[in-house]
Amino acid sequence: MRARGARPDVAIVGAGPVGATLALALARSGSDLDVVAIDPRAAGEAGRADRSLALSHGARLIFERLGVWARVAGVDGAVTPIVAIDVSQAGGFGAARLAARELGLPALGYVVSYRALSSALDDALAATNVVLRFGSEVTRVDGTADHASLELSGQSSGSIEARLAVIADGAGAAVNAIARRRRDYGQVALIAPLALAAPHGGIAYERFTTEGPVALLPEGDHYALVWTQSPSDAERSKAMPDAQFLDALARHFGARVERFRGVGVRRSFPLALDVASATTARRIVVIGNAAQSLHPVAGQGFNLGLRDAWELARTIGRTPRSELGGEAMLAAHHRSRRVDRNAGILFTDGLVRLFGNRTALASAARGTGLALLDLVGPARRMFTRAMLYGLH
Repeated sequence: MRARGARPDVAIVGAGPVGATLALALARSGSDLDVVAIDPRAAGEAGRADRSLALSHGARLIFERLGVWARVAGVDGAVTPIVAIDVSQAGGFGAARLAARELGLPALGYVVSYRALSSALDDALAATNVVLRFGSEVTRVDGTADHASLELSGQSSGSIEARLAVIADGAGAAVNAIARRRRDYGQVALIAPLALAAPHGGIAYERFTTEGPVALLPEGDHYALVWTQSPSDAERSKAMPDAQFLDALARHFGARVERFRGVGVRRSFPLALDVASATTARRIVVIGNAAQSLHPVAGQGFNLGLRDAWELARTIGRTPRSELGGEAMLAAHHRSRRVDRNAGILFTDGLVRLFGNRTALASAARGTGLALLDLVGPARRMFTRAMLYGLH
């Protein structure tokens, strides 16, 4: 009998939350598939500094089914519920409030510690038959008629052959067979924790301005700020004294939130739309940010990636081992993700374009849309469900 992981059925490149979700879903499926997950970080390391993730209620359901949600929620301060989302535009009329109670849910979503989620997934995977190869980087992935070939460097240097290779490393750079298109928004997201004058009550804010969206996400006893700015403005904002920064934010954001009391470390990262031209190639599938890296507006990117992983696991589960990675299986996966993926890309990119239009006519159209969304209950509930569960 050959050792597990020697020539696996499925090789997953990247064991971050998206890749780990796929690996765990396959392990929990009851199949006897041989699965290996490869990640450059050392065993037990988080792989990156802690950051906030915005998870939808649909994402919580995935993690509950995988048996890891209770473990994440049990970490002190790791999970903050979002009970409502306030959406508005600066310099124009119209606003909408999306509330969990309207759908009979405890929360629309959650702000979750990346480190806590990653640790819970690592612990859960360690108790399965999935082979974890930490400290190894995949430098090249190619497909042939009967297998995928992966070249590795690091602790497990050499090569692996698998029926199917799944790229979940957030970049997809090792795959030459899939082209990518990138649209640089010419902006950055400035992020920082904000102390408040009053409790946030679990309410998140998405405020659209002509310079770009500003989001406030409830996290513990403070807000996590995501402020879209030009690169030069962000550098000035990071260099401002705290009081000056908070005054500038209050003027920009408007009066929908009581005065901010303090700000922590400010950081920024560039914003771009980076999309794979196709999500499959011969014996290869790309998921998560390796398939589509989106603007953070409306918090759709990570949740879309989790649905990629979950639905791919379902497709693999319905496929006989001998047909894994074959054309029929790849086509089935493409069909299962086409509508939800395209909708997520168009929605986020469309919001950036729509709310970046500074004309009076565009402002009136946006205001009318927000007002109708707030007033028409069935439309609001349908929109909210699409945000939580995606489109299928």
